[in-house]
Amino acid sequence: MKVEANGVRIEVDDQGPADGPVVLLIMGLGMQLIAWPQAMVQMLVRQGFRVVRFDNRDIGLSQGFDAAGVPNMALAGLRYAMHLPVHSPYSLADMARDALGVLDALDIEQAHVCGASMGGMIAQHLAAMAPERVASLTLMMTSSGSRRLPQPSWRVRRALMSRPMKPGTDAAVDWIIQVLYLIGSPTYPSDYQDLRARALESVQRAWHPSGSARQLLAVVADGDRSALLPHIQAPTLVIHGVDDPLVPVACGEDLAQRIANATADFIPGMGHDLPEELLQRFAQGIGDNARR
Repeated sequence: MKVEANGVRIEVDDQGPADGPVVLLIMGLGMQLIAWPQAMVQMLVRQGFRVVRFDNRDIGLSQGFDAAGVPNMALAGLRYAMHLPVHSPYSLADMARDALGVLDALDIEQAHVCGASMGGMIAQHLAAMAPERVASLTLMMTSSGSRRLPQPSWRVRRALMSRPMKPGTDAAVDWIIQVLYLIGSPTYPSDYQDLRARALESVQRAWHPSGSARQLLAVVADGDRSALLPHIQAPTLVIHGVDDPLVPVACGEDLAQRIANATADFIPGMGHDLPEELLQRFAQGIGDNARR
């Protein structure tokens, strides 16, 4: 279903008992709500949670911002490297207000918020700007954006900045598979056929690379969120892969150290994905953090 949230049309999926405590899942860069595995959603539902997923603005079935044009990411990266301001058509704080708008549209006063990658960056804004709405916070494979933290390798950066070699569904699916294998978990590699099926589902549901580029510009423009961290009051769990090639584990360690009373689960062999073998561990961690 679509809801009006912060003046933006947002696609929402809502599962589980209507009177259960709510888990709000916020996905990462260029990823749709279906990137949260249904198996993980059901694990949370079996714990008694009502689980709300949504497509971030400019991706999936939510409202696009194509009128803003396609950003020049090379120029944005240069400006960032030179410590010059980077301007984006919308901000991660705007996307956090979208998440609040989803809660408002569903008449949800408070939620246990879980954000992955860019979704974790949005969740940091959400927890700092509206602490009364965030009952607990789980930050998965994400970062404060501090410049002193390690960055992904050039190989990973080039892959994220690349595009499919040619138009069409098959090329888009091949490109997604290539990127996901590059950043995935070395100890928990995805089955090729399963990964291809998920990539095909994503492309057939909505393929919007210019929206991904604008989201990436918003991440670059957001810069360092360190100043937000002291304002996070919710019980916080940091989940991070020790072998994450996109957001190095030092980023998760930094969050765990700088957010008051945070707990952490650093997982050997995990990269920048949600391996099937770890879904129960993720769901249990979210549930345990919600109950502490």
